This record gives sequence, structure tokens and C-alpha cells, in this order.
Amino acid sequence: MEPATQGEDSVRDAEPIRTTAALDGDDGCIAQARRLAAGFLERVQAEHGLPVSQRAMELTRLVASELVTNARKYAPGPVLLDLRIAGDLVEVVVWDSEPALPVARAADPGRVGQHGLEIVMAVCQGFEAQREPVGKRVTARIALLD
Repeated sequence: MEPATQGEDSVRDAEPIRTTAALDGDDGCIAQARRLAAGFLERVQAEHGLPVSQRAMELTRLVASELVTNARKYAPGPVLLDLRIAGDLVEVVVWDSEPALPVARAADPGRVGQHGLEIVMAVCQGFEAQREPVGKRVTARIALLD
């Protein structure tokens, strides 16, 4: 599915730099989220001249992947991925239909799997989850520069 791009031509007009994509929740949506995240930040660099570190590029791909993985695992149906620039941060926002908010589990080196939310919270400058009239919205913020 192609992303719907909004506001990427007009930083001077104070419109947000962002892209939004509806993912259908199938097996390929996690890889698609990673590609969308990388492509978005590449466009931010090329078209807007904003600096993006390699670390920010990799972390954004990782966070998009983890958040979409969780949405796919715990919520039926489609997932909405929104990527946007907010000052010197990139925001990765994922909406899904499950109203239960995610909770990071206590650290347990013996646990196999289910560390995604712990990883996301460890690498981000900000994290929040909020219920929506339908489902929830999870936002992670990552610094564009190291």
C-alpha cells in the first residue's frame, strides 16, 4: 500500500513534515513499516536538508518495526503508521484497534521474546500511549542527531 504524504513540500509554511500509511496487518507489514521509516528519513534529508544521523535512521526503523509488530500481534485488523518531524525529533506513531495500553514487563534476562517495548523505551527520547475513541495510539520520539 502506498503512503499518503502530507505537508512534505512546505517546511517554510510551518506545515509538518510527515507521511502516513495504512498497513493491512499481513505478514509483510512489518518490513513495509521499516522501508517507510527509512524512505521518510531519506526524503527529509534530501528534500528538506535536515540532518539525520545513521543511528537515528536505524533506531527509527527498529522502533517502527517493533511498534507495528506489537500492533499486529495484539490487535486485529489494520495498523496506521504516521511518521513526522517535530523539531529535532522524528515521531513514530502507530494506531491500532486494541484499546489496552501496552505495559513494559519487568526485566528478565531469562525471558525469550517480548522485549520489544523495553527496547523501544530504552532508545527513545519520549514514549506515550493513549486510548482513542477506537483503539489506541502509541508515539515514540527519536532524536535526529546523536
